[in-house]
Amino acid sequence: MASHFSFFVTLLILFLSLSSEHNYATAKNHDAPQDLVRSSCVHASYPNICLRTLSTYAGPAKTPRDLALAAVKVSLSRARKVSSFLASVQSESKREQAALSDCVEQIGDSVDELSNTLSELKHLRSGTFRWQMSNAETWISAALTNEDTCLDGFMEVDGKVRSDVKRKIRNVARVTSNALYLINRLDQTRRKAVFHP
Repeated sequence: MASHFSFFVTLLILFLSLSSEHNYATAKNHDAPQDLVRSSCVHASYPNICLRTLSTYAGPAKTPRDLALAAVKVSLSRARKVSSFLASVQSESKREQAALSDCVEQIGDSVDELSNTLSELKHLRSGTFRWQMSNAETWISAALTNEDTCLDGFMEVDGKVRSDVKRKIRNVARVTSNALYLINRLDQTRRKAVFHP
């Protein structure tokens, strides 16, 4: 009877130890994407925004490429929302109307450039990696320039429209700046397997 009891206890201890190792490995594996986000965002232009937008982003980010893609998607989504907002704003003066009109065009260009960036990152290949990364960096830099130029157009405009536009454009510019940082970081880590064969 005692041998059956000790056998049962041994099996129970073995089961518990295997179960706890599995739970530890699962928890460690689950934390890996969050660790990648934290380590990648720490040196971004806006680390808190980077961490907040990418740690809640739906979809697995297991590689620097995944993270760069997610960052561009966040930027593109916000740029599209701002574009819709700008198109709906009623201006109160000719100067404000001119600034809004220019800004609608510039943010529209940003949306196109961010879309091009996203497409390039989705189709990275080892043989053309450098060229594709150069394209992506150029397009996202141009998108960031357009966002900044939009803000410049409101320097001579006062009022609620200016403050609303400024707040929304700055938000897009910050996530775009973080996306540019993550693309540059991806370029630096290209020696890892981040592209399709």
